[in-house]
Amino acid sequence: MTTELFNEEFKAVSAPMKSYLLRITASVQDVEDIVQDTYIKGLEKLGSFRGESSLKTWLFTIACNLAKDNLRAQKRWVENVTDICREEAMSHQGFFNEAMQIRATSPQGTFEIKEHITFCFTCISKSLPLEQQLCLFLKEIYEFKVSEIERILGVTEAMVKYYLHTGRAKMIGIFDNRCAIINKEGVCHQCSELNGVFNPKQKFQEEVVKIEMAREADKGDKEHLFDLRMKIIQNINPFESGAAELQLHHLEHNRNVMEKYV
Repeated sequence: MTTELFNEEFKAVSAPMKSYLLRITASVQDVEDIVQDTYIKGLEKLGSFRGESSLKTWLFTIACNLAKDNLRAQKRWVENVTDICREEAMSHQGFFNEAMQIRATSPQGTFEIKEHITFCFTCISKSLPLEQQLCLFLKEIYEFKVSEIERILGVTEAMVKYYLHTGRAKMIGIFDNRCAIINKEGVCHQCSELNGVFNPKQKFQEEVVKIEMAREADKGDKEHLFDLRMKIIQNINPFESGAAELQLHHLEHNRNVMEKYV
């Protein structure tokens, strides 16, 4: 493969790679560093690429290896991360002043409920054991095959399936107990609370029924609801959406809080 073709392929892969790395690291700076290092290492090792996998899988393998060492050294977040960060935000007016400035001036400052659903999943998924988190995103969001995930993470097929099964089960349980959108007894109402802050004239119930997951919630099929949540996340790039700057501001806040908390 020529350098020119590699550059073209890397450009095509960089968008999903960046969004994946953001969702596992919760750090824009880490994403930028890892993507740059992945490009350098990929170019250096290009002669060893034999086409035994797609270039996308090969590059994701490099990126994951770069990310894993750093992530293993970090403590996992807690399941109630959004509760803790909400309380921290409520006690710091500066956070809301910055958020309202973004909302008022940025073309990526919209608050949408579906965007917050993806944000919430990113934060809570960081409470999973690392391998479960990595497998879950690779399979459910970025649609890699099990055989490709084996190569990316350097684990067996049996372990990939185990991580997927346990990761799904854990996240389904968390959201069933927490999310007020899919369970009327859920303890988390942040989607409605934040919608009221950023869209005070908007009727929350009218907006939430536009989301298929909310419309299907009464049927009670937890696996199906999880898949619908994954569908929402698949369709949103956290760097390019209309809510990107606002949500990245929230994510940076949560990361800073969790670094102190855990």
